[in-house]
Amino acid sequence: MKTNLRSNSHSVFAIHLHLVFVTKYRRKVITAEILTRLSEVFTHVCEKQKCILSEFNGEPDHVHLLIDLAPDTLISQLVASLKSASSRIVRKEFALQVNKYYRKPVFWSDSYCVISTGGAPLEVLKQYIQNQHAPEN
Repeated sequence: MKTNLRSNSHSVFAIHLHLVFVTKYRRKVITAEILTRLSEVFTHVCEKQKCILSEFNGEPDHVHLLIDLAPDTLISQLVASLKSASSRIVRKEFALQVNKYYRKPVFWSDSYCVISTGGAPLEVLKQYIQNQHAPEN
């Protein structure tokens, strides 16, 4: 499988993150319609942050995002933007559905999971780095 590299003026990169967001109290509030809208919101937020939403899917109580990250993007700010924008829009556009589960204006749990992905396994990278020919004196 070929690695697709992106570039900007000073770097070439392939940084992929797997994010998981869970609904508050793991309530099963996400419907097919909400999932479709979340995909649109996440795509838009990623584009604004110079990132690409590569894959997206979910279940009634959580979603998975695979994001192609730009090197100057701060993960914590990206997560905050994704969660706040999506929560605000979902609570507004699907108020009848969401209000069945939440009295306060919440949607996502405060926590999230982020995992770096792609490329060679860590052991292969470690071995490659260890096998570099160090300069001799």
